[in-house]
Amino acid sequence: MKNKISRFLWNFIYFLFFRYTPSNFKIFNYWRIFILKCFGAKINFNSLIYSSVKIWAPWNLEVGNYICIGPNVKIYNQGLIIIGNNVVISQNVHLCASSHDYTKENFPLIIKPIKIGNGVWIATDAYVGPNVKIGNDVVVAARSVVVKNIESNYIVGGNPAVIIKIRNK
Repeated sequence: MKNKISRFLWNFIYFLFFRYTPSNFKIFNYWRIFILKCFGAKINFNSLIYSSVKIWAPWNLEVGNYICIGPNVKIYNQGLIIIGNNVVISQNVHLCASSHDYTKENFPLIIKPIKIGNGVWIATDAYVGPNVKIGNDVVVAARSVVVKNIESNYIVGGNPAVIIKIRNK
């Protein structure tokens, strides 16, 4: 019941005070981060969160320093999502930290975390599924589907995502 009340209150505040704030003014970015902090998100004011980002549960979001979460990103975080430092999550990315157990008749909810390392870029329209760990300095190509862990220093792409090459910095 507490979760339903929290979600109702979050959606109400999101709609009135988060969603329709202009993304191109820094003061409104601080305002959005303040609202997220009020709902339990662990986030710093040096991050950039676009107003069209849809976050399921701010209390299940931990964000490092200097991150950018771009337009129309969906953070479906029934489970915990941890994002490291210096991360770019491009427009229309979908992070999903839950699924259903298809082996059971009633398809019970499975909640699994997502952990994204430092220096990661997740490009446009990518999908990151539950229980995925993305290492440091990874690039996930546009429209990729990441359903397995990715070690550090790789460029991955495709559906499902596979290693394209080593990332040289």
